[in-house]
Amino acid sequence: MHRSSPAMLYAVAFVLVFCACSDAPTPKVLVIGLDGIHVGVLATTSTPNIDSLAAAGAFSDAAQTLVRTVSGPGWSSMLIGARSDKHLVTSNELTGHNYAEYPDFLTRLERINPAYNTFAVLDWPPLATTASGGPIISDAVDVKLFFDGSVDGYGWADSTSVAAAVEHLLNEDPDAAFVYIGAVDEVAHATSTHGPEYRAALELADAYVGALAAAVRRRPTYIDEDWLILISTDHGRDERGGHGGDSPGERTIFYLASGPSTVQGKITETPYIVDVAVTALTHLGIEIDPEWDLDGKAVGLRR
Repeated sequence: MHRSSPAMLYAVAFVLVFCACSDAPTPKVLVIGLDGIHVGVLATTSTPNIDSLAAAGAFSDAAQTLVRTVSGPGWSSMLIGARSDKHLVTSNELTGHNYAEYPDFLTRLERINPAYNTFAVLDWPPLATTASGGPIISDAVDVKLFFDGSVDGYGWADSTSVAAAVEHLLNEDPDAAFVYIGAVDEVAHATSTHGPEYRAALELADAYVGALAAAVRRRPTYIDEDWLILISTDHGRDERGGHGGDSPGERTIFYLASGPSTVQGKITETPYIVDVAVTALTHLGIEIDPEWDLDGKAVGLRR
């Protein structure tokens, strides 16, 4: 009987491990930001696409903002993974921010390794431009598209943004992407209620979520990829449809993580707005450096 040498056994083991590793799907992440969602209205509005993603992943309707309930600190904290006392944004006037030390997660990926393919499509000006002291998402991102909702209307801007994102997801190879949808918040401000117009805007936002999720699944390389879809909002709303205060309705948000690498079911711990960016980075295999001084943690992932 022929006996294999130790060197041969080590070589075989190396080949097996290498093959197993090379066959692992490539982690990718899509973060979808829906502006100004009241979780109570979300629960009672027809949102089949969000519901489907939640059923296939981890969901909480009791997540918390930790920051003032307006868009500047909300989106900053979500996209960075740190609170306002670090990124220094406490209102919709972003001047004086500390984004150099606390960058958005897409910019952080570019700093870690410029080989990452990053993408963002935005229609609220401070997210993308120097308006109000921005941008929150820097120009270091490989592809950053901006459609001005403040000038052309958020209905048009959201529709155009989602169409551009779908095209990019289908035809390019992003590792990490962020898509912002803003009309729901604008409708609430215009109507000052959670009435039919607000619910209709939320239903349309859900359709956009469905289009983005479908684009991910239709990618020709999807079978070889491990996509994580994260969805959340920058703040909730009070009972009159407003926000900016400290009521439970304004501070309570939702958190959704869906994909093959997520746990399934309702999240029992309390997620926070700062967990979104850290979860995205963790899914991509990034070890969170304590020197980054982030406040978030990975929520909803199986590992």
